[in-house]
Amino acid sequence: MRDVLEPSSPTLPLAVVGELDPVTPLHEVDFVVVDLETTGASAATCDITEVGAVRVRGGEVVAELGSLVRPPGPIPREITALTGISDAMVADAPTVGQVLAPLLELLRGAVLVAHNAPFDISFLRAACVATGRDWPAPAVVDTLRLARAVLARGEVRDHKLGTLARHLSARTTPTHRALDDARATVDVLHALLGRVGSLGVTTLGDLVQVAPAVPEQVRRKRTLADGLPSAPGVYLFKDARGRVLYVGTSGDLRARVRSYFTAAEKRTRMAEMVQLAASVTPVVCATPLEAQVRELRLIAEHDPHYNRRSRRPDRLPWVKLTAEPYPRLSVVREVRADSDDGAAYVGPFSSSRSAQAAVEAIQDALPLRRCTPRLPLRPAAGASACALHEIGRCGAPCTGAQSPEAYAEVAARARAALTADPDVVVGAARARLTALAAAERYEEAGQVRDRSLAFLRGAARAQRLAPLAAAPEVVAARRRPAGGWELVVVRHGRLAGTTTTPPGADPRPAVEALRATAEVVAPPVPPEPACSAEEAERVLAWLEGEGVRLVSVEGTWACPVRSAIGRAGMGA
Repeated sequence: MRDVLEPSSPTLPLAVVGELDPVTPLHEVDFVVVDLETTGASAATCDITEVGAVRVRGGEVVAELGSLVRPPGPIPREITALTGISDAMVADAPTVGQVLAPLLELLRGAVLVAHNAPFDISFLRAACVATGRDWPAPAVVDTLRLARAVLARGEVRDHKLGTLARHLSARTTPTHRALDDARATVDVLHALLGRVGSLGVTTLGDLVQVAPAVPEQVRRKRTLADGLPSAPGVYLFKDARGRVLYVGTSGDLRARVRSYFTAAEKRTRMAEMVQLAASVTPVVCATPLEAQVRELRLIAEHDPHYNRRSRRPDRLPWVKLTAEPYPRLSVVREVRADSDDGAAYVGPFSSSRSAQAAVEAIQDALPLRRCTPRLPLRPAAGASACALHEIGRCGAPCTGAQSPEAYAEVAARARAALTADPDVVVGAARARLTALAAAERYEEAGQVRDRSLAFLRGAARAQRLAPLAAAPEVVAARRRPAGGWELVVVRHGRLAGTTTTPPGADPRPAVEALRATAEVVAPPVPPEPACSAEEAERVLAWLEGEGVRLVSVEGTWACPVRSAIGRAGMGA
């Protein structure tokens, strides 16, 4: 870690005791300017690769923090091209949990500043949840919004950080590296504060008022947050008839719900939801993992109109290799018990379109039949082959041209590709891509690539979740930042129980009590977990997370050595 908490003025304390007072003069306010580099745009699926932060007061730098961060997965090539941050650079870097501790300390008692602040905050909040920390919910100044409010129309062509840095004569040029961009944002912040200072904006409260006003009908509903606990958990917005409008999760329920009634909330659908809301129900959770899982279950149960994801996890499609004399591939919505008779499944997929693309990738590699009727072992009299047989894409078992034994060999290779080794599909895709590229048929090559990626992602998902789903019980523990342990019992992929122990206490009695009181979970139909795939993935991510220790495993929990796992992001 480089430049971590190096104070440029040791006489200035890093923290201010007590809540920030709106009448505090701006020259007495501590601002911490933060910039992050990440592997992508979504905090739900991407990770932090670099953190830069500068704490300033009265125009002077108090401390700086800068560190590369080792993400759990590879950095996409396009991100490396943009930022210059490669996998080799972060190989020995600290994890996000190790960098969060000094960053959160730097933020204590300060106003967080960022350019397009919702982006950076979403990643920091996600990192806090992933590492079991509480997000401090500091006051926030977004220099992007501030610039739009302060600069005259047409003064700049856009409000990107680089454009503002040049226009406002920043001393540091943004480089898509976190500390450089944080330093540039400091200069932009000071220049904008100089502009608003000439308009009489001299206090923290004045600065907040520069932002657009909160509509009166929204501001009146701030009382819905009154009485909510400042604790981690799930919150449910409900209308006057008690119907659930929206379900969310937070490390601080009261602070998060209050944020919906401020100018910081810019989402149109959320503004509409708040106007319909009549009450907020909190569900306090023992651990962050419990909060994440409860959120998913409540969304699935209530199907809230204003939640865009996870509303129908039970309707996601699977790809099935049927159990019949001449198996075929089909897209289904349910894993059935006939898998014990030889059917194989991969998925679930995010959409029917991606499931169908995976089917086509397998059919490109193997001559499986594509007709839908169930074929008898003895071909029907007068049966004729389809055009696929003529072009070598099907052995025509329907006519007896292919023996049951020969077709069983093809089906066995398909089953192996689905459940273990995807090489037959990947190899066929590579050969096809090479031929299409040589012929400069790039559009077709793109379709082949997309089909193979859809297959790999579905197979990888199934191969990661199936072993956990098969395990009757996994008990694990992770040390909490403040001491003590976070304990989890997982049964067939489902979170069956979780609790915490206080610092210094022996966790073993708590483990035994948790096992005795955890939910009894019936074995699911393989390879499906005893919960939604998204819940199982959240649980699996926690189990694979930093600092997690396995206490006990009942059954076997292991993935195939040669599998689609780790290859889904590599392409064909």
